[in-house]
Amino acid sequence: MTAPASSRAFVSLVGAGPGDAGLLTLRGREALEQADVVLFDYLANPDLLRFAPQAETIYVGKKGFSEYIRQEQINDLLVRKALEGCGRRVVRLKGGDVFVFGRGGEEAEACVQAGIPFEVVPGVSSALAVPAYAGIPVTHRDLAQSFAVLTGNTRGGSAHYGRLSGVDTLVLLMGVRNLEGIATKLIDAGRAPETPAATIQWGTTPQQRSVTGTLATIADRVREAGLEAPAVTVVGEVVRLHDPLRWFQAAQGARGPLAGQTVAVTRTRVGASDLSERLRARGASVLEVPLIRFAPTSQPEALHARLRDLSGVAWLLLTSNQAVAALFEHLDALGLDARHLAGTRLAAVGPSTARSLAERGLRADFVPTVAGARHLGAQIPATPAGGTLLHLTSQLAEDHLERALDARGLPYGRAELYRTEPARPDDLSMDRLRGAAVVTLASGSAARHLAALAGTDFRVAAMGEQTAEAAREAGFTRVTVAAVPTLDALADAAEAALRAGDGQ
Repeated sequence: MTAPASSRAFVSLVGAGPGDAGLLTLRGREALEQADVVLFDYLANPDLLRFAPQAETIYVGKKGFSEYIRQEQINDLLVRKALEGCGRRVVRLKGGDVFVFGRGGEEAEACVQAGIPFEVVPGVSSALAVPAYAGIPVTHRDLAQSFAVLTGNTRGGSAHYGRLSGVDTLVLLMGVRNLEGIATKLIDAGRAPETPAATIQWGTTPQQRSVTGTLATIADRVREAGLEAPAVTVVGEVVRLHDPLRWFQAAQGARGPLAGQTVAVTRTRVGASDLSERLRARGASVLEVPLIRFAPTSQPEALHARLRDLSGVAWLLLTSNQAVAALFEHLDALGLDARHLAGTRLAAVGPSTARSLAERGLRADFVPTVAGARHLGAQIPATPAGGTLLHLTSQLAEDHLERALDARGLPYGRAELYRTEPARPDDLSMDRLRGAAVVTLASGSAARHLAALAGTDFRVAAMGEQTAEAAREAGFTRVTVAAVPTLDALADAAEAALRAGDGQ
């Protein structure tokens, strides 16, 4: 396939950096924000996908010696996605730097052959960043005047170790599985067995671990510690600086109460960002794994008929931010705006939903003293003139509100404003989800989907008692409830869940 002259197809080969999301370049972020499609690999921090909420995301991960997809298939997919329709902007998000053992050259060649314009956005290479986060400078005026980066992947043939004898520092990527053999060959090529060596796993991330030894012992030290890929090994006198300069571990402790912990956020991609930022401010590594997605209502005609004629409706009941957003989308589709609601009272389930209304220029007429559907139903004023209390919600809305209103003899009606459907995360996200220290749940739907997808062996922080109740009914036993249904309180609950898990 070759791109026609009029196509808007464009490919950005972007280096994602070594793992710490903060090491993405500004140009890399811009490319993600403009992307229609993102192809990301195993070593690209999935947290970076938050910069491309509008994009189709495709995991093309390759982990060590177990390739999920061949490089030729990635090249073909890259070209095909760029040429779809009238052409699309595709970001190929690659761990580390694009051209440092990343096969970025092969992907650039595929673009050239297809006539697709492309750019290369260099990334921070793990060859430099991982040693730096472990307190190891690859050069030092007193210890090392030169360094070399080599691959430990021997499938394409071993490096010419004899030619490296004059290089002070060696940085070995992708070599943990072959470390013993590589160390032996370096010694055979003339490097002293007592040369200091260090191996760092998951460098620049909260999971960073490192061991030190000598060229003769490092393979045994790595095996004893259970270190696996991804890992970087450094050989040379500069490794002696690891202990006195290992700043990252100390910095982790000062970054906040959640430093070094992975917290999974299960809200939809649009709704996750505010909570994620609060958690990052407390030092957490955030994994956004939406377990639900919002889809259009299956009953648009009935909904629109109800919205056009609100006579007989005393209250519109809104029980989520999504309900507010969907309501205004439907009003816009009908050629209406907020003025159409002037004769109807608006009730919000809590302060967050009330703020969503305020952002659209409307003040909620009623918010319960305690957020939650059952509290809304118990406290909302009855109108002397009667009229229906119309609940605008999804097809999966729980019946707490309806039961509370029925108990008071108030007429309840429901209209399907949108649909809540399960979202299946990719395999990489599922793997990382299972390793999260705590999972935040903002709805009963998310609790049920998490249980169905990954079981209930998680510490969870629930937005409110209603969500906590749904989580317990789904089988979760380690549930911490936010004191009030706000994002800050949910972040507090995540901290409390971790403290409970640590026995504090």
